[in-house]
Amino acid sequence: MELAEVMAALEKLGTPQTKKTWLAHGATGDLFGVKIGDMKPIVKKLKGRQDVALALYATGNLDAMYLAGLVADGAQMSKKELDAWVKAARWQMIAEYTVPWVAAESEHAREIALKWIDAKQEHVACAGWNTYSGIVSLRPDAELDLAEIESLMKRVQKDVGKAPNRVRYCMNGFVVAVGAAVKPLLSKAKAVAKSLGKVAVDMGSTACKVPVALDMIEKIESMDRVGTKRKTMKC
Repeated sequence: MELAEVMAALEKLGTPQTKKTWLAHGATGDLFGVKIGDMKPIVKKLKGRQDVALALYATGNLDAMYLAGLVADGAQMSKKELDAWVKAARWQMIAEYTVPWVAAESEHAREIALKWIDAKQEHVACAGWNTYSGIVSLRPDAELDLAEIESLMKRVQKDVGKAPNRVRYCMNGFVVAVGAAVKPLLSKAKAVAKSLGKVAVDMGSTACKVPVALDMIEKIESMDRVGTKRKTMKC
C-alpha cells in the first residue's frame, strides 16, 4: 500500500462516534476518527514500509500519525527525525504513546528521553518520561543505568506536585514502569510510589482515571511478573 491508498482506507474506517471520542480526549485538527483495532490489518500490510510510515506522520492527520507509530522502526530513525516527530505531536495520544514507542527503539533513546524530560513544553516532557518508561520496559536490567533511574524517581518524588498536568500523569507512569520492569529497584519504586499516593491529574471530561502507582506495582508483584520485559511498547 502507498500513502494515498492508506489515507483513503483510514478515511473509510473513520466514524463520527470515534471522532467524537478522540475530540473529547483532546484531539484537535485533522482526523478521521479510526478505532485503533481497525488499524491493525493495515499495519500488517505496511510491515517494513518505513517510507510510508514517515509519510503518514508528515500528513498531520492524527489517525495517520498514530498508524505511523505502529509501523515505523525507531531503530532506523535519526535524532533529528525523532525531534521532528515530538515537535509535531499536538495530541497527548501521539506525544505520550506514539512518539515514545518509536523513540524507545532508538539507539539514542536514553539521550533523547533525558533531553525531552527537561523540555519546557508539556507534551515534549511527557514524551521524555514515557520514552524512559519504554527503555526500562524493553531493555535488560544489565543495560540500564540504575543510579540514573533511581535519581529520576527521586525527581518525580520531589517535583510531581509542581509539574504540568499531563507531565504528572507520565511521571506517575514512570514509577510504575520501573517497579514493574526493573527488579533491582522494586523496593525503591514501591517506596516512591507510596510517597506519591494518588497523583492529581485533570483528565478533562473523560472517564479516565489516574492509576495509583503503588497499587499497580503491587498487583504486578502479586502476579510474579516483576522484571518481565516487553518485546515492544506498541499496541
